[in-house]
Amino acid sequence: MKRVRLLVFNAALGVLDYRVPEGMAVEHGSVVIAPLGPRQVLGVVWEADRLSAQDVPESKLRPLLEVLPVPPLPAQLRRLIEWTADYYCAPLSSVARMALGSMAALRGGGTATEYRLTGAEPARLTPQRAAALDALQGEQASIRELAELASVSEGVLRGMVGAGLLEPVTVDLDRPYPRARPEFAVPELSEGQQAAADTFVAAVREHRFAPFLLDGVTGSGKTECYFEAVAEALRLGRQVLVLLPEIALTENFLRRFEQRFGVPPVLWHSSLKSSERRRAWRAVISGEAQVVVGARSSLFLPYADLGLIVVDEAHEVSFKQDDGVRYNARDVAVIRAKFEAIPVVLASATPALESMQLAEAGIYKKIELPDRFGGAMLPDIRIVDLRQEPPERGHWIAPRLVEEMKERLARGEQSLLFLNRRGYAPLTLCRNCGYRFQCPNCTAWLVEHRFSKRLACHHCGHDVPVPDACPECGTADCLVACGPGVERIADEVAEVLPEARTALVTSDTMNNPEAIGEFVAMAEGGAIDVIIGTQLVTKGYHFPELTLVGVIDADLGLEGGDLRAAERTYQQIAQVAGRAGRGEKPGEVLIQTRHPEAAVIAALANGDRDAFYAAETESRRDAGAPPFGRWAAIIVSSEDQAEALAAARAIGGTAPNLPDMLVLGPAPAPLSLLRGRHRFRLLINARRSAELQKALRDWLEPLQFPKGVRVNIDVDPYSFV
Repeated sequence: MKRVRLLVFNAALGVLDYRVPEGMAVEHGSVVIAPLGPRQVLGVVWEADRLSAQDVPESKLRPLLEVLPVPPLPAQLRRLIEWTADYYCAPLSSVARMALGSMAALRGGGTATEYRLTGAEPARLTPQRAAALDALQGEQASIRELAELASVSEGVLRGMVGAGLLEPVTVDLDRPYPRARPEFAVPELSEGQQAAADTFVAAVREHRFAPFLLDGVTGSGKTECYFEAVAEALRLGRQVLVLLPEIALTENFLRRFEQRFGVPPVLWHSSLKSSERRRAWRAVISGEAQVVVGARSSLFLPYADLGLIVVDEAHEVSFKQDDGVRYNARDVAVIRAKFEAIPVVLASATPALESMQLAEAGIYKKIELPDRFGGAMLPDIRIVDLRQEPPERGHWIAPRLVEEMKERLARGEQSLLFLNRRGYAPLTLCRNCGYRFQCPNCTAWLVEHRFSKRLACHHCGHDVPVPDACPECGTADCLVACGPGVERIADEVAEVLPEARTALVTSDTMNNPEAIGEFVAMAEGGAIDVIIGTQLVTKGYHFPELTLVGVIDADLGLEGGDLRAAERTYQQIAQVAGRAGRGEKPGEVLIQTRHPEAAVIAALANGDRDAFYAAETESRRDAGAPPFGRWAAIIVSSEDQAEALAAARAIGGTAPNLPDMLVLGPAPAPLSLLRGRHRFRLLINARRSAELQKALRDWLEPLQFPKGVRVNIDVDPYSFV
């Protein structure tokens, strides 16, 4: 090629043409460095007939500077990037950027210097050095990363290097990963599990696109089934991607993977050290990484020879990204499998309604595991009507649930209490003047966290110490916490069961794999009697002695304007209920509610999932909601409220009048102020037949907005705040 079309990583520029210098070899997908004015930019060589660019005479083209020493991005990945950008109305360069590692990864391997504790005893310790010594036990990373881990300055750590407390270690950035062994520990499967595994294995061998919905009750052994497909891909020398919705699930999954295949998989998530990300990315593109387990961003890595994709807990909302490129990893995984001509397994005990409908239509092949493995029984589910059995004044756990917990404690069994609300209380106010603590950056109350003695916003991270007096009227000792969070429930457990050993499981307390691993080991070892947690405890864990689950407030998820509220509530409670009775002992679930007549609560109580899905399906059909209709949101924001409102009205005033598309709004967003930006929303409801993305582009692209205004499109939104 003498002339190439380059996708550059600048959304404002997009696509530019360049000349290929004599002797330079480039091909489609090559990652290159090119000149742009006085600067140098990164870009990917693209097929010229797929992207339009300004027509520039060849004599005016500037030459490429360098082809980076990595394999070209495969054609299947380039098609996925194009599809994602088109479907989610996102800049092509923003999607393509997710496929590339750091510049260090693109430049090549080599070595890096990391640091670790020497174990030397210091003659004297400053408070900062003492904190660093405690925080960095067993850690090895760069000075910058260690400083973040220890919450101290880099200067403190450099001083520790000089004092002999930290030592440098040379790390090979491209050292190979240990090889997984498909025959390491082959499990004995039940008849139903074996049939499911055989189906997946056959699809891997056939190297064809085959989307499966693995619909199995909690504890049915879904992981063991798709592990056999992973083993077959390994035998064939092909790569595997397993998507998990949250890093918190990773530690438990890693142990199960290592027990089956002898070594841990390659990890990919935002908490990896920079050297680990470089090593993982280069192993993926070279084909050396056999199995990658990662969060949603791992979907866009440049796999050399992908043979299977698994999406575990496929119903999870966290697969949808709510900023940047607003894609749903579950859906994009199916599209990637189609481009790669490989099977994809969506595994869940509570599949999304969209997935169920695709299975009903025959587009996905549904594989069912209706029974728990080893003869374990599903738990009994009972309703506690809080109108008839209210907790004591100032308490949140009903007397019947307290008695059941006491019985479990006496028998040496474990209980789990679930409340999807972090912190101690969602609202703090002054009992004297009524002042409420609100976030200055968001339309949200500050949540009290009693362990850290802070009031925090869960949207922007703003936090302040809990004051001794009301900032409005100055009255001391007048602040009162309203409503329960998990910390308050933990206090109540300590009061009613003072001898019980408790564990609080939230994103505040389990914020790294080590903390999660320690919790799992303690729970499995019987060192915990009562687990109190948020959604982190609803999935992935298997504690044989856990026989009681209490849902503190089943109505919480039904509040607000979430159009999928009933489905999410069902999934969340069904998942947490599935933690009970997974061993030989029977399990029991008590659901506290003030609305036992609600369809979702009744379905949970009766164990009638099919009835719930049928009712939810009909209500969605009547409303023209997904999967029978389509939604898109337009979110307009600015630091200037008047500017944001004017832009939103300009968009609303030019809305297309199409017979298959209804535009609602603009209206202030439920979170009308978020991170200091005023927000307005428009919601589009379209028929399945509508050319929604084309209509959005034709509508919005001609409009001009002030520099401070951001306009974001969210196709298939999951968040309505």
